[in-house]
Amino acid sequence: MSDGPPATAAAATAADGLALVLITGMSGSGKSVALHALEDAGYYCVDNLPPELLMPFIALQREQGATHVAIAMDVRSGVSLPIVPQQLEALRREGVALRSLFLDSTTDALVRRYSETRRRHPLSRGEARTDAPEQQRVLIQSIDLERELLADLRDGADVIDTSIIRPAQLQSYVKALISAPQSALTLVFESFAFKRGVPLDADYVFDVRMLPNPHYVPTLRPLTGRDQPVIDWLREHEDVARMYGDIEQFLARWLDALAQDHRSYVTVAIGCTGGQHRSVFLVEQLARGFGARWAALKRHRELDGS
Repeated sequence: MSDGPPATAAAATAADGLALVLITGMSGSGKSVALHALEDAGYYCVDNLPPELLMPFIALQREQGATHVAIAMDVRSGVSLPIVPQQLEALRREGVALRSLFLDSTTDALVRRYSETRRRHPLSRGEARTDAPEQQRVLIQSIDLERELLADLRDGADVIDTSIIRPAQLQSYVKALISAPQSALTLVFESFAFKRGVPLDADYVFDVRMLPNPHYVPTLRPLTGRDQPVIDWLREHEDVARMYGDIEQFLARWLDALAQDHRSYVTVAIGCTGGQHRSVFLVEQLARGFGARWAALKRHRELDGS
C-alpha cells in the first residue's frame, strides 16, 4: 500500500477523505484481478467482507483516517447480501465517495473457466469436475442462481464484461474507471466486433455494420479507426456523419434524464464486423464530443486485447 493517496483515485476522494470501491460480480469473472489492480493503485483491499461487517469496517477506516478502500463481496456472503444496497445508500448519504463495480461474464465463459481450473462453484455441492453432463448441468444451474442472487447489486453498478478480455485489459478498465472524475454521470464508449459477441456491460448498442468499410481498401485494412488515413476516409462518407449525428442526438436527448435518475455510469457500445475501423472511429469521436460536458472513457475491446 502506498504512503499517500493514489493519483489514479484522487478525483474520487470525498469531503471526509474516504473513497470506497465495492467490487461484486459473478464467481470466476475476475474479482481477484480487479482487486489486485486497486491494490496496485494504492487502495487498502479486503476480499469477501461479510455484509454485516461493512458499516463497522467503514466506520473504523474513517476513524483511522483512511482515504482509499476497496472491498470485494460475492455470493459467498449468503443470505445477508440483500442488505448491501441499503448500506451503500447510507454510505453515500454520509459523504463516502462510492464507486460500485460489477464483473460479469457469459455462462459459457464461466463454465469454460471452471472446467479449466477444476474449481467448484461456491453454490455447487457437487464435485469440481465439469466434464460429466450431470456436473455441467449442476454448474449451469448454480451460475443461474448466482445471477438471480446478485441482481440487485448489478443494478446501479458499473458493469464490466470480462467474457473475452484479458486480465491486463480488466486491470486497465478498472484503473480508468476509478480515475474518472466523481461526476453525476460517467460515459463509457466501447467499440466491439459483432463476430465476437455483444458486450454484456452495454446499456445501449448501436450497429454500424451498414456503413462503408475501410477493410475493403487495401491500404487501410491493416490500420484502425484511430489512424488518420482511416479517419479521413470515413469522414468523406455522408452515411458515417449521419450515423454519428443520430447517435449524438439520441444521447444528448436522454443523458440529462439518466443523470437525474441517479445513474452513475452509462456504457454505449458501438459494434461493427471486426471492431477495428468504423466502431473505433465513432467511439473516438463520440468520447471527444461528449467529454466536454461529461466524464467520458473509451474502450476498444478488440484492439485493447491485441
